[in-house]
Amino acid sequence: MARIVRTDRELELPGVDAALRAAGHELRLLPDGIAEEILAHEMRETELLLMCYTPVSRRVIEGANRLKGIVKYGVGIDAIDIATARERGIPVVNVPEYAEETVAEGAVALMMALAKNHKRIEKAMNRDGWAWPEPRWLGADLSGKTLGLVGLGRIGTSVARMAGAFRMRVLAFDPYVKGTVPDLRAMLAESDFVSIHCVLNGETRHLVGEAELRAMKPTAYLINVSRGAIVDEMALLKALQDRRLAGAALDVYSQEPLAKQGHPLSALYEMDNVILSPHLTFYTREAMARLEADTLERCREVLEGRPVTVRSRDPRLRAQTRGVRFAG
Repeated sequence: MARIVRTDRELELPGVDAALRAAGHELRLLPDGIAEEILAHEMRETELLLMCYTPVSRRVIEGANRLKGIVKYGVGIDAIDIATARERGIPVVNVPEYAEETVAEGAVALMMALAKNHKRIEKAMNRDGWAWPEPRWLGADLSGKTLGLVGLGRIGTSVARMAGAFRMRVLAFDPYVKGTVPDLRAMLAESDFVSIHCVLNGETRHLVGEAELRAMKPTAYLINVSRGAIVDEMALLKALQDRRLAGAALDVYSQEPLAKQGHPLSALYEMDNVILSPHLTFYTREAMARLEADTLERCREVLEGRPVTVRSRDPRLRAQTRGVRFAG
């Protein structure tokens, strides 16, 4: 039976773990934040790697002489050195479809919370027991507002559909989708809410930087449920501190976990116009059930020597030529 390593054990996958062990495989669970040298050591005799957040570097892959596949139980693949895996003929696959609607719902929920001033009102209720209708509690309607989407893939498309139910005007910037707005800054300048839904890669890192933030209205809100590094987070922090934006709702950060002290973004905790979420917009019972089922099927494909099914449209995964088959 195979030796399998699953990193990021804090994200529990009881169904996957139990099924792999029931099949007789040796399963090693490693914590989030494990050092590269320890992971490299653990990978020496490993045939299958399951990962979520832990970086999988060239050193780790090159030292794993028996490795048959890497399964990302989630969507983002920026932590994997895919070029090295491709050189060595090791298929890499993610699970891109399990939480499309889930994350879209999370983004819309955060947008609504910002618009309705939920954080400030909840704090007042917890502190004083009640809040009378005063100008400082005024919220805003979504209806009639403009939503700018940065990225119009599966999740962005779902958000656009949901925003339509609120009778919002929806714009989108995505160089890979025909008919979207060609100028990012022009779209930002028109938007009352900006929601980010693109993958993180070399082209999108700090895609929303200082100049883009300056293009936004001072009454606008930013929502990011994609990847922290798509936004220049220090520029965002400065814009919020200088009140050049009305607020933000963030579920993702370049450096995770976020922390109240000692983190570059610790100051966000004190801001009443910022909603912080611990990278959990994907985390529902239904989505996790789908994630476990798809992850286990990808594992079985690797372990049984079958071509691994790639459902992602990401060109980094679509460039693979060995050990994979493409669907969707």
